[in-house]
Formats: sequence, C-alpha cells, structure tokens
Amino acid sequence: MIPLSVLDLSPITQGSDAAESFRRSLDLAQHAERWGYRRYWLAEHHGMPGIASAATAVLIGHVAGGTSTIRVGAGGIMLPNHSPLVIAEQFGTLASLYPGRIDLGLGRAPGSDPTTARALRRNLASDADEFPQDVVELMDYFAGSPRRAVRAVPGAGLEVPVWILGSSLFGAQLAAALGLPYAFASHFAPAQMMQAIELYRAQFRPSNQLGKPHVMLGFNVFAADTDEEAQLLASSAQQAFVNLRSGRPSTLPPPVEGYLESLGEQHRALLQSILSCSAIGSPDTVRAGLQAFAERTGADELMITSNIHDHAKRLRSYEIAAQLTAR
Repeated sequence: MIPLSVLDLSPITQGSDAAESFRRSLDLAQHAERWGYRRYWLAEHHGMPGIASAATAVLIGHVAGGTSTIRVGAGGIMLPNHSPLVIAEQFGTLASLYPGRIDLGLGRAPGSDPTTARALRRNLASDADEFPQDVVELMDYFAGSPRRAVRAVPGAGLEVPVWILGSSLFGAQLAAALGLPYAFASHFAPAQMMQAIELYRAQFRPSNQLGKPHVMLGFNVFAADTDEEAQLLASSAQQAFVNLRSGRPSTLPPPVEGYLESLGEQHRALLQSILSCSAIGSPDTVRAGLQAFAERTGADELMITSNIHDHAKRLRSYEIAAQLTAR
C-alpha cells in the first residue's frame, strides 16, 4: 500500500485556544511516529482563527523536539512572505538540531487574505512572480553557492530536502524544471490535479536531489468505526470550509447531525468539488477510497489530513488509515 504522511494545520477547535492546539499537534505527531507515518508537515497560514500554525518553523521545532524518527517539515512555507535567506537560516537551524529529519515544502500563495498579506509586508504585485527566483536563491544558500555574496549560517552545506507545493500547473512546471519532489494540494483544490501530475512527470529533469519524479497528494480522511459516525465527524471540516468561502472564517466547530442535508444546493456543490479527494467512512470504506485514489493518480505518497473536532476521534481516524496501509 502507498506510504502515508500527515498534514496538520494545528486546528483551533471551538472553545479551545492555540496552546491546546500545539499540545494536540505534538500528541498526534508522537502517535503518527508509532503508527509508521513517513512525514509530519505543518502549514503556514496567517490571520485564520481556526489555524494555529502561523509561526511554522517554530512549531516544526516543537514537534521535532518531541519526536525521534518521523520526518517533520513545512507543507508549506509561503516563500513570498519571507526573505529566502531567513528561511535558509531557520531551516538550517532546524536541520542542525534534528539532522536528517527536516523537510522544506515551498508555496507561492500568501496563506492569508490580501489585507493580512500586506501586513506581512508582501509586495502583492510582484512577489508571486519572483517565486522561481526565490526558490533558486534559497537552494543556493543551502548549497553554499559561491555566486551568493551572503552565506546562510546555519544552512550552508546542509541537505534540507526542498519540495514544491502547488494547486495549479505553475508549481508542477517549476518542480519538474528544478528536479524537485512535488506535493499537490488536492485535499482542498483538486481541479487541476491530474493535469498537473501528468505535466510534472512529462517535464521532469533529474537533479542532485532527485533522480526521478516523486508526487505526493493531499487527501482527506474521516475514518471511524462506522460510516455514520465518520459522516458526522466530517461535518466539522465541512462547516469550516463553508464558513471560509462565505467570508466568515471560524474555529473548527463541533460536528452537526444532518449538516449536508441542511445546506442549499450551492454549498453542497462547493463541498462536493473542494472535498472530492476524500474518504469518509468505516475502515472498509476508507480502504476502498484510498486504493481507488492511489490507483487513479499513481501517487508515490499520500499526505493525509483529518480535520476532526474531537482530538481522540482525530487520533482514531489517523490510526485507522495507518492500519489499512500496514496490511
């Protein structure tokens, strides 16, 4: 069965706070390590009431410090928000503290709304266009390239695997051109997934980091002992997506019975589209969903996200997925 990794947004649940989210993230990472997950990635978002992972490098250090073998990384760092040198130093520090365990996924979206992006001192008109050059500059810092007058300390000479993240063809083309592994955000933006995979594999050029294409795809899993319980648990993430797309971002709400049935046609169609790469149900249902998705895409790895309100039930969802792939 295909290898699995974890994507954690460190969700802030309704009635809780960021401190509790961080405790739960570390607990989930420790369980994921025991269950055999390959990686544990955290994502950069800003100004989102339900996501606590804004200071992504700091949180990666927290998780890496509380685990011992699982790879920990960013899925991802939104590079236009930062100087490439700062990211090289941050991840050089992490790689020095936790050698052989740190991944760096890079995206070009702001991970926020335009107002928050401006507060991050982004030049919204040009930063995304400079993303390829910023990626190359960052990789040069890790390589200790003599063409850079400035040296990343720590960072230079360290092997920090760099990934390109994306939800469009742009990232696929860049990852292929640079010979980097590619992670597609199919867990919330699946529209161009198959086209992006095909383009990446067709245009891939081997590099010092990677000899052949490697595709990791985001996939939602809401697993429970019964289909009915899993459908209920999934309603928290469904509510959060509807709230976000309606301009009302929220903390992760508790599940609601019959939530889908209560929605209008427009919102049901929205959820059907953005959450189409999902498996919701009992172990048998989830196994079938995972297998069908892996066969359809030919992915080399899946990055599972289970945005479930109750922490114990979230752990159980990840445990079920791990048990299915271990068979």
